[in-house]
Amino acid sequence: MIPRHQRILFVLLLVASLAMGAVLWLLRQHAHQRLLAGLDSAPTSAPAVAPAEQATLLMANDSDGSILTQLHSLPLPADPGARARAVLGKLLDLYATPDAAHPVPGGASSVLQVFLLPAPEITGAVPAAGIPISTKSRTVVILPRQFRANPPAAPLQGAPQAGPLLAVVNLSGSFAANHPSGIETEMLTVLSICGTLRANLPRVTQVRFLVDGQQRATLAGHADLTRTYLTGDAVPSNEAHP
Repeated sequence: MIPRHQRILFVLLLVASLAMGAVLWLLRQHAHQRLLAGLDSAPTSAPAVAPAEQATLLMANDSDGSILTQLHSLPLPADPGARARAVLGKLLDLYATPDAAHPVPGGASSVLQVFLLPAPEITGAVPAAGIPISTKSRTVVILPRQFRANPPAAPLQGAPQAGPLLAVVNLSGSFAANHPSGIETEMLTVLSICGTLRANLPRVTQVRFLVDGQQRATLAGHADLTRTYLTGDAVPSNEAHP
């Protein structure tokens, strides 16, 4: 004979087990419905990507101090600022490869932003002499206050509708810190960036450099980053005239 209190305890345990089973079944059904809803709302096609286009890169070579034109196919966005960042990212990715003729670590992530502004008028540019690419034209442009104090967190959308452009290239601090030191190797990097911008965005006639959103005296101890560079001076060696 089972005592009465044990029968009551058994019934309570049975009811609790049935209730827990019902709750688990309901939770499973809800989870299944959420899964189905997520599948229904998922895109049916892959997100659109920028179409591949032919880009012109001006590649530096440390062995003879030259800059030569290379053509590469890569996705290029329609927005000019994003396009500028894409071509410079590809340029620095090639410099970061083990067999690069101009080895510089960092890659595409070293280009934080590219700002496109109307180019100010400049005077007194002096071309360099004795090398196939000019390195000594010197002009000074004061950046707008908002770029000096609080540079944008993302590239400017679009670009001015007409006229020459000033490209402000914001490089990462790690790129500058790890760049090989030396006047020639630093200038090859600077001029290849300037030439690549001009080759792909012909309206870019001037280039300024920031590092982590701030002005910096030199790239790695030699190349002057306080000046404005003229992209017309970054002539590839295979197009230079005697």
